Amino acid sequence: MEQSLLTSEKYALLLERLREAKSGVLAFSGGVDSSFLLKAAITSGASVLAVTAVSETIPGRDRENCAALVREIGADHLVIQTAPLANDSFAENGPERCYHCRDELFGRLKEIAAEKGLRFVFDGSNADDLGDYRPGRKAAALHGVRSPLAECGLSKEEIRELSRELGLSTWDRPSSPCLSSRFPYGRRITAGALLRVERAEEFIRSLGVDEIRVRDHGDSARIEAAEKEMEALMSPPVRLKIAAALRALGYRFVSMDMEGFRSGSMNRVLDDHGRKSSGA
Repeated sequence: MEQSLLTSEKYALLLERLREAKSGVLAFSGGVDSSFLLKAAITSGASVLAVTAVSETIPGRDRENCAALVREIGADHLVIQTAPLANDSFAENGPERCYHCRDELFGRLKEIAAEKGLRFVFDGSNADDLGDYRPGRKAAALHGVRSPLAECGLSKEEIRELSRELGLSTWDRPSSPCLSSRFPYGRRITAGALLRVERAEEFIRSLGVDEIRVRDHGDSARIEAAEKEMEALMSPPVRLKIAAALRALGYRFVSMDMEGFRSGSMNRVLDDHGRKSSGA
């Protein structure tokens, strides 16, 4: 009961902050956080434009979901094309990869805000993100991007709870980070490799799996699945079907990670004195 009351107080504070802000451009991915923030902004009476950036790094199903969600929430929407792969600093896939993507995105959003006469650029970072290893946060700071959910101390769990109360279809949606998070640092990211990962994950999802990652190690695909789904995926008919499908996509070896799905597993290789997961 006390937790629910605290969450309600944070939501009231969020609405107040958004009313005070008056207007802004929101980086809209269609995930749990940005969908909730868009709904809150509309509820507050602020003038907000949801902007979705599309590129080879964004799964096609996420692009399709965004348009449906904006209609569900009842907001103005703009789709822009970005080109992270044109930036060698991104394509080379170093630990700061996300910074370069976000630097381009937030720069574009600032320009749109200025053109439309909107006061701020918002993103959906929440309070949990502040303790994670997220190079994109540096880009947000550089461009003066505001993160109202984090400002009000709203955690992912609280955002899901409030989203459910508001009737948002995204309240229990699994996270869906960009496809570049599937590659180990140092392995160059290409459009072809991104498409292969997307097709591999879509095939496995077609078998009824919600939360899945196919980590691309060149010739090898390492599958991470939620623990509750691992047993079904490892049954002989299913695992052989997955192996055949992924080999047809060009992988020579297909394996199941025995630790199961864990957000940001590619960051394990970083020698960074205890950085945390990037949420990917």
